[in-house]
Amino acid sequence: MTDEIVIRPATPDEIPALLALWARAAKGASITDDEAGVAALLARDPHCLIVAAPAGDPGRPVGTVIAGWDGWRCHLYRLAVDPDHRRRGIGAALLAAAEERFTALGGRRADAMVLDDNALGHRTWQAAGYHPEPQWSRWVKPLPES
Repeated sequence: MTDEIVIRPATPDEIPALLALWARAAKGASITDDEAGVAALLARDPHCLIVAAPAGDPGRPVGTVIAGWDGWRCHLYRLAVDPDHRRRGIGAALLAAAEERFTALGGRRADAMVLDDNALGHRTWQAAGYHPEPQWSRWVKPLPES
C-alpha cells in the first residue's frame, strides 16, 4: 500500500503543516513542538525529519518520524501518522527509512521515545521489532530560553 506514498526529508516551509499533523496524530506534546524548535532541528540536520506524503500531493505530509543521529546513538521521535491514513504501512515505511539512514551513518542500535500510556504506540513499536528496556528511565530538565 505504500506505493502511493512518497518518503522524503521535511522542508522548512512545511513546518506549520507538520505541527498541525502532530497535534492531530501524535499523543502528547513536547516543549520543542513549535516553529522555532522544528526550524532549529532542520537547520542542524536537514535530513533527520522524514515525511510521508501522498504521491499525488507530495507537499501534504500525512506521516513523520524524526531520525536523530548524534554520532553516538540513533534516536527516534515523533512517529506520527494522520488518523485518516493509518493501517496502510506508512509507519513501517517511515521506520524503514529511518533505519536505513541510521545504518548509512554507522548507527548500531536505534531507540525510540514512547509515552508509557500510549497503547497504540506500544503496539506499533513492538510490531516493528522494538522493545522497552525496563532498566532505563528518561530524566529531563527544561533549559532556560536564550
